[in-house]
Amino acid sequence: MAFNGLGLHLGNLSRLSSAETRSLSPENFKGEKGRGGMATEGTGAKAAAGLGLGWKVSPSVIIKAGDTFELGTILGPGALQQIWMTPTGNWRFSILRIYWDDQEQPSVEVPVGDFFASGWGSYAPLSSLAVCVNPGSAFNCYWEMPFRKRCRITMTNIAENDMVLYYQINYTLTEVPEDAAYFHAQFRRLNPLPYKEVFTLLEGVKGQGHYVGTYMAWGVNNSGWWGEGEIKFFLDDDTEFPTICGTGTEDYFCGSYNFENKETKQYEAFSTPYAGLHQIIRPDGVYRSQTRFGMYRWHISDPIRFKERLQVTIQALGWRADRRYLPLQDDIASVVYWYQTLPTAAFPALPDRDYLEII
Repeated sequence: MAFNGLGLHLGNLSRLSSAETRSLSPENFKGEKGRGGMATEGTGAKAAAGLGLGWKVSPSVIIKAGDTFELGTILGPGALQQIWMTPTGNWRFSILRIYWDDQEQPSVEVPVGDFFASGWGSYAPLSSLAVCVNPGSAFNCYWEMPFRKRCRITMTNIAENDMVLYYQINYTLTEVPEDAAYFHAQFRRLNPLPYKEVFTLLEGVKGQGHYVGTYMAWGVNNSGWWGEGEIKFFLDDDTEFPTICGTGTEDYFCGSYNFENKETKQYEAFSTPYAGLHQIIRPDGVYRSQTRFGMYRWHISDPIRFKERLQVTIQALGWRADRRYLPLQDDIASVVYWYQTLPTAAFPALPDRDYLEII
């Protein structure tokens, strides 16, 4: 089969392909060939006055409060290959959605900060294969996202104030293999998690696919260690018991023993290609009273495959004084990433703005 330009890596980077490279940005809203940098009006028009056509006239867009802006509609077949953006405002109040082919149901519906593993609304550097967060607030995504008929990408501003968005979405127009699945991402939050309940990261999935990633923004509402809970993957016809059962929260995120530096007796941040605890927000002795964590686990080399259904849960457990487990009532938000066949089952409704807000 001829090389189609999808899935490039160091082993095939030198191979020629008939795939076509395109890019969406405020300087080329439709990604058209040979039509970038032609704007005569935009957010940079005043700064470019007197310079003429092509001098950074439209580098960004302003999304009014309450509005939805279409970042682009692309006719396929093809694949998104890289997304860069730097949104202003409250990252929980900007909702990124992606629709595949003829679906009215989005397959990606996530607050923009959480999608890029930045759920607490403050910058923390992250260096991984799938997502990078770089100075000063540059969000980058490298998940490959193939589509066959079309791709539609929107950003909805649910805040009370306007937001500014710089973005570049790089994609290819090429043949899509028959066995290529569609990318999905879903957000959930509970604050607080009800006592003795597990946190559900994902349920209701229908179709064949594979699970490829987890991001969690975990706010601890008590003192003491919080990560004894196990993650569980219920595959296909699993009922009461899962096929995959982890051994602890920090174990699943590829750490160990409390994420603790044994010399300093402190949590230690880390960021690797496949997993990390890249954000630790510590109490400051005044109004920042709770410890909060951001952590990710990408199943790039070990995708979790399912044929018909998938459910994923995680326990929130600490310790009582007598060394029994303590079910926690923490503030937990998650984004899960997976590929599957269409159609996409309906997602749970996003919480309203007040519930999304980070207090």
